[in-house]
Amino acid sequence: MAKLTFVTESGEEITENDATGNLMEIARQNDVDGIIGACGGVCSCATCHVRVKPEWMERVGRPGEDEQDLLELEDRADERSRLSCQIEMTEELDGLVVEVTPL
Repeated sequence: MAKLTFVTESGEEITENDATGNLMEIARQNDVDGIIGACGGVCSCATCHVRVKPEWMERVGRPGEDEQDLLELEDRADERSRLSCQIEMTEELDGLVVEVTPL
């Protein structure tokens, strides 16, 4: 079982101890404030934007080309930005912490 923690803009930590699926789906199932997922997870919006904690960036990986194109349109994007719909939770990511970016 993989553990995943979302840190909201207000500092609230929401943890899922049996995280399966992509991060956007997990966030929506746990009513994480700030994750909308308006496109339903098809990488055509940026309403599921998160920042990966620096120590996790190598394991999570960098965004693909389509994802990067969307992030370039996002005012709050930085080098740690990812779209949560594009990160699939795996056992290798057990303990992952991401910060939810404000909308």
